[in-house]
Amino acid sequence: MTKENSKSKITRRGILKGTSALAIPTFLPSSVFGANEKKINIAWVGFGNMGWGDLNNCAGGNNIVALCDCNPGTWERAKKKFPKAKFYKDFRKMLEEVGDQIDAVGVGTPDHNHFAIAYTAMSMGKHVFVEKPLVHSLWEARTLQALAKEKGLVTQMGNQGHAFEGAYLVKEWYEAGLIGEVKEVLTWTDRPARGWGFNGQVRTTYPAAEKIPEGMDWNLWLGPCQENVPFSKALHPTTWRPWWSFGCGGLGDIGCHTIDTAYWALGLGAPDRVEVDMAEAVNPIHTPNGSIVTYKFPSRGKKPAVDVKWIEGPRLPKAPESYDWDIKGHGGFIMVGEKGGICHDGMRPNSPRLYPKARWEEYRANADKRVPKTLKRVPGIHNDWVNCIRNSEKSVSDFSYSGPLTESIILGTLAIRTGKTLQWDAKNMKIKGNKEAAALIAVEARKGWRTSDLV
Repeated sequence: MTKENSKSKITRRGILKGTSALAIPTFLPSSVFGANEKKINIAWVGFGNMGWGDLNNCAGGNNIVALCDCNPGTWERAKKKFPKAKFYKDFRKMLEEVGDQIDAVGVGTPDHNHFAIAYTAMSMGKHVFVEKPLVHSLWEARTLQALAKEKGLVTQMGNQGHAFEGAYLVKEWYEAGLIGEVKEVLTWTDRPARGWGFNGQVRTTYPAAEKIPEGMDWNLWLGPCQENVPFSKALHPTTWRPWWSFGCGGLGDIGCHTIDTAYWALGLGAPDRVEVDMAEAVNPIHTPNGSIVTYKFPSRGKKPAVDVKWIEGPRLPKAPESYDWDIKGHGGFIMVGEKGGICHDGMRPNSPRLYPKARWEEYRANADKRVPKTLKRVPGIHNDWVNCIRNSEKSVSDFSYSGPLTESIILGTLAIRTGKTLQWDAKNMKIKGNKEAAALIAVEARKGWRTSDLV
């Protein structure tokens, strides 16, 4: 959402030329090392819904110094759970007042506010955990990647499934040649037709103004958004994702989970082309239902090019040859190999299995022929982040990985938003063949939310 300017530490020109500074070590407060080495001082922004779970998962054994949410209606349970924490509506005031007391910042707000909070905290040398999708625009993704490298920070995106046992199994099975080479991956979700935060009711105008909850600062919730959208329960607290100004649709919600497994296992990098098949009309403010996005990932060395299809509800994928498991409407994943494939139900790789079914039963029955576990496991995405801060290590979904993944996700949303194919030049951060999408690579933030205003 935020464009750079001449006063910013990182500029778009520098990013495009690849001239970001070399990583430098981060000097952590004494709370991380020494007498109190097991505790990290954490501040958190946005803890009403998903952020509440993230906060609690990171809090164990650490100090929660400050909590920020522009809606005081979310504060009561947090005050009971974290009585020593200071509470704020505005993250900028929080960081100004307690910045020298904290080591790390978590971000659990709607998508459109991720960048401003993370950029400010990282500019102050704070490690960050940011819910998925990482950011709201391509420029924001590239900027945070460069800033994390420059500052030498421990970063993590909240795609929890990346630390699941199933994700490691899929990667190990593929790398062991269990299914041969892969040229196609199918992923799907019930969103936006239904599911948490979605109801399938496509809107062409913003809802009428409603009474703002007592004490809530709606202006802070809007953050960098240029449009003066009035408060409505159709936007807050859980139904903002379908609106392009605030969320990234069904793809931004679930794609960072379901596409992630194939993206990591296959080492896909950046797509060079993104195609879209629209079931409904293009909508400038709200995601439509039933879009199908096809990512064209180029060959990687001796590995072939891969098509990754993303199918949104209510449409479902067509089963590939020899696939004999059920295709369930709530979501799933199929990695199509030369010798059968790998699949799982749902948004995350909870229980991956082989297909056809007979192949899976044979694999399960012969323990001595199973693929060895060669990849190092981590104790969940949250504990991994905390442990990596303590040990100055790289986390499993740090911004050098989750940034490019998020870029791919956002490219798909741009295809849906415009209803047109686009060609992506990742090196130079340019979109060809789709002027409307190219105009959304970076979106101007309103005054007070630009990078020069934040740091």
